[in-house]
Amino acid sequence: MMEDEEPVKLPIEDVLDLHTFRPQDIPELLEDYLHECLQIGIFSVRIIHGKGKGIQKRRVQELLRKNPMVLSFEDAPPQAGGWGATLVTLKITQEGSN
Repeated sequence: MMEDEEPVKLPIEDVLDLHTFRPQDIPELLEDYLHECLQIGIFSVRIIHGKGKGIQKRRVQELLRKNPMVLSFEDAPPQAGGWGATLVTLKITQEGSN
């Protein structure tokens, strides 16, 4: 199936749009993304999950709630995607400054 494909390297920025990813890939993707953000000193990110019925948003926010790297999160303001995006503040740790 898709196991033969090489992982795609994406530049790490302060916005992650989940529209192009398969739902089953999102938990691992989110974990890796947040870890990489901390490694390069990005502590505030916007996760775009879309509006729809809110299923993806609830899933993303549940993952954020359980993630020890996350200090806080909230719905984005209207100009940044409103309830179709979540703003995340990451914990600034010694590990994140390596």
